[in-house]
Amino acid sequence: MDKLSTYLLVGLGSALGGMGRFWLSTAMAARFGEKFPWGTILVNVTGSFAIGIFAALAAPDSKMSVHPRWSYLFMAGICGGYTTFSAFSIQTLHLMRAGQWADAGGNVLLSVSASLIAVWLGYLAGQAFSR
Repeated sequence: MDKLSTYLLVGLGSALGGMGRFWLSTAMAARFGEKFPWGTILVNVTGSFAIGIFAALAAPDSKMSVHPRWSYLFMAGICGGYTTFSAFSIQTLHLMRAGQWADAGGNVLLSVSASLIAVWLGYLAGQAFSR
């Protein structure tokens, strides 16, 4: 697979992931307000779960045969464009600068721990599907 095709796949995936992130974050803000970044947390957790599933399905010991182009599209592109750790970082900084230390700490704790649990569960789910 040539470099141009790889970049185009990652770019396409990034656009799709970014649109998904924007839609979900906007929907969460409309539903729960913008005081706490629930949309960003949900995006990071669901993105971590999805990349965990795909990583297990694409692993060398998986029964599934996933071509590297789909890894570029899905993992680097869609998940990279979808997850929002840059948004997470700036939102945490805003909470800290506003003196909302408990919310900032809760955002960090919940985002990181829930995303790590989600990627682990996603990987287990992917392994179950691939065997």
